[in-house]
Amino acid sequence: MVLKKLSGSDPVPGSGTVFALRAIGIIFLARWLHSMSQFGIASLLQAMAGSAWACINGVFIFLLVVMPGAKPKAERPYHPVPHWLRKSLQVLGALGCLFALWTIGYFAYLSGLRAVLETLQDSNGWLVVAPALFATVVWLCRARPLWPTNPVMRRFAIGRYTVTLDIDMQTATVWAENRKLGQYAMNELSLRASNRLLPPPLKTSLPSLDAVLATSATATETEAAAFDARAARYVSLLWNSPAAAGHNRHVVFRAATWGAADKFAAAALDTALRRF
Repeated sequence: MVLKKLSGSDPVPGSGTVFALRAIGIIFLARWLHSMSQFGIASLLQAMAGSAWACINGVFIFLLVVMPGAKPKAERPYHPVPHWLRKSLQVLGALGCLFALWTIGYFAYLSGLRAVLETLQDSNGWLVVAPALFATVVWLCRARPLWPTNPVMRRFAIGRYTVTLDIDMQTATVWAENRKLGQYAMNELSLRASNRLLPPPLKTSLPSLDAVLATSATATETEAAAFDARAARYVSLLWNSPAAAGHNRHVVFRAATWGAADKFAAAALDTALRRF
């Protein structure tokens, strides 16, 4: 397969995530400066020193605007932000969203819905925008696989895990987000879902999940009962190495299959492991 080379005008994969996070930080910074513009610098610093929540917000805004260590890379399109920074932003964003929702709810409980609507109008909708921005940061910093599923490139993403196959070396490399879990022999790996085997391998390539399901439906009753891709909720990658003592039936990872993309990746990975 011919891979497209990025030119100088093409955006680097992951740059949109960095831009969105930094833009949210600038919005929070502008709103914070507007709210504190009525105070002097000395009064502002004194108020921040006496408020733990103000310090937390200050650190959160600083990380969003500066984004230390963030660098989009084509080989890691889903992870332009360092792991520590992503986790920090996710935790601080979740705390900020919960605090904003609790504050709005408590204010509505004390003052009533009419006062909330008046405050919403006076703040130009900031009461709704602020929790939404916090939630957006949490969503942008969610756990993601290292690469998207691409059966042609022998890359299979299930949840936050990615399995890459090297057909020449007959090895499989497993990644948890951008961290390498290990490298295993392909013939020692197997995939199971809900304690049952996945469908048998197909004779042709996998164009879609519907093709996998259609082929499984035409198999024998025993094979069809082995696994239902639509009903599967969890998939486990097992490592059974006779040469490695203590690693028989070792679980490399266990992931939930929430959507059709995860189910398709699981079926395609099982087909590849059985075929090669």
